[in-house]
Amino acid sequence: MSTAATLRTLKEGQKAVIAGITAEGEMGRRIRDMGLVPGIKIQCVGRAPLKDPVALRLMGFTLTLRNREADHINVNAVGA
Repeated sequence: MSTAATLRTLKEGQKAVIAGITAEGEMGRRIRDMGLVPGIKIQCVGRAPLKDPVALRLMGFTLTLRNREADHINVNAVGA
């Protein structure tokens, strides 16, 4: 079973599938250029002490995003 959320709400260790990107313009293009497109499986691997940025694991590499960018990425959380 999956639940809809934004990427910012993922807990450390939680896995999800990207459902959509709501950012437009330059930010939307940058997010998609980083490989964050619908259908990609991701895992939250950590957060900075003040919860920003978030570290993600996808397609064999680790990527960090600011929370303001993560708010524009809708995900469906999946079980471990």
